[in-house]
Amino acid sequence: MFDCIIVGAGPAGGTAAYHLAKKGRSVLVLEKETLPRYKPCGGGVSPVVADWFDFDFSPAISLKVKTVRYTWNMEDVVLADLQTPEPIWMVRRDVFDHFLIQQAQKQGAELRDDTAVTGIEFQSDHWQVNTADGPVSGKYLIAADGAKGPMARWLGFKERKRQLGGALEAEAMTEIENPDTVHFEFGLVKNGYIWNFPKADGYSIGIGAFRGGERQDLRAIVTEYSKMFGVDFTSIRQHGHPLCLWNGDQTLHTQQAILAGEAACVVDPFTAEGIRPSMFSGLKASEAIDHALSGQNNALEKYSEVMATEWGGEMKWAQRLASVFYRVPKIGYQIGVKRPSATRRMGQLLSGEVGYRDVANNAIQRLSKGMMPGVN
Repeated sequence: MFDCIIVGAGPAGGTAAYHLAKKGRSVLVLEKETLPRYKPCGGGVSPVVADWFDFDFSPAISLKVKTVRYTWNMEDVVLADLQTPEPIWMVRRDVFDHFLIQQAQKQGAELRDDTAVTGIEFQSDHWQVNTADGPVSGKYLIAADGAKGPMARWLGFKERKRQLGGALEAEAMTEIENPDTVHFEFGLVKNGYIWNFPKADGYSIGIGAFRGGERQDLRAIVTEYSKMFGVDFTSIRQHGHPLCLWNGDQTLHTQQAILAGEAACVVDPFTAEGIRPSMFSGLKASEAIDHALSGQNNALEKYSEVMATEWGGEMKWAQRLASVFYRVPKIGYQIGVKRPSATRRMGQLLSGEVGYRDVANNAIQRLSKGMMPGVN
């Protein structure tokens, strides 16, 4: 009987496993893939996550970037310095996720990868988790199996508030010109953007649409964009996947179980940042389970409340900003992205120096004025 079974070995599951194991709890992590495993993801990570751990992430970081290059329809180039205290990390998810799980294992957590969960059953006072290798039992469950995982549905979360976006990504193994620069293109895709994140041995190029609207041929758009970097997008393996964007406060707990990571729809609806919020939810999930194991009756309920206030409160402002920016992206690019202070503000958001509520209201007002005829 484990104190906690965690389904999913991504950033949320790895974070929760590390902190629970460090507190002396018996933890089992179940992962359907064999680690390390490839995960389509741009791989940009805010260095603020280091504050939540007591080990060095350097072995899991591919590159660090400090410069952003923006374009509109592959022209109108803007280069800006992030001006963050620490450069933004570029990671490969196979390396990063496995490294995090390995730190949890050093604290005593048990990993069973290549082990798919086939079903769950609540039995009296604990959960039985059924796998292809037989059942395992845990007092508490953390469902961290991602946007497409079945755990939320099996736990009865049928009416989650979530806004689905979509992304198409590929990694090109090639020599890169500017390893300290990330690239964003805003004009070619509606309701989203294209990104090109450098890694030590190539580019991670992707395209995402984060709001509903017109049908778009994302593959054709990103293929044309990739030519800027000498990359034939059609010749490399592509991965499409949904994005579970935060879409309002919601209940993230049930009987002796909670949702974390993309299973909890924590992705930023403006930037589509997912790693930091997933790790934050894993941290808060570990605290909730630890308190529950110590006898605190409302610990899991408090997890839902904490995610609503400490993350959801910020995401309300991110949603408002996204609803205006992606409605008028050209205006947003001209009077928002191109402003000298815009990149500095984004860096402050990613590093936790400021929150969306500190910057979104002014940004929305500028965008709204820009929508008025004759107003610059």
